[in-house]
Amino acid sequence: MALSDLLSPGGVVADLNATSRKQALHALCELAQKSLHVPARPLLDAVTERERLGATGVGDGVAIPHARTDLVDRVCGVFARLKHAVDFDAPDGRPADLVFLLIAPEDAGAEHLKALAQISRLFRRQDIRQALRAAPDSAALEGILNGGVRSDAA
Repeated sequence: MALSDLLSPGGVVADLNATSRKQALHALCELAQKSLHVPARPLLDAVTERERLGATGVGDGVAIPHARTDLVDRVCGVFARLKHAVDFDAPDGRPADLVFLLIAPEDAGAEHLKALAQISRLFRRQDIRQALRAAPDSAALEGILNGGVRSDAA
């Protein structure tokens, strides 16, 4: 599964203005509503419930909040670069400014884990993180996430 299979057009936003994890998650769920046609409120409830189980900050300024819900019939997601980094309880203590919200059907066990691993591998790459932080707009972010950046370190 390619990352481009997870993101719908309009599912990427640059410089999202949020000052807390709660605001960031709320805005990401609203983005999912617009781009994936998933109702924002029940999605926020599912994501918030998952956040209570453990931190989704992975380090290096990246967070991958996720939830399984019957609101979707395929693994999908939305991405935001935050204007100001917010705390997602990452192991390195750094707040996150790159946030990928992953949504999966209730029964998507292995597929959900594969998508999480794929997203995590991508965001471990320093060149990708730097490119995402330097991108001028949402279209450029989407291009990078869909494979527009190449590196010899890949």
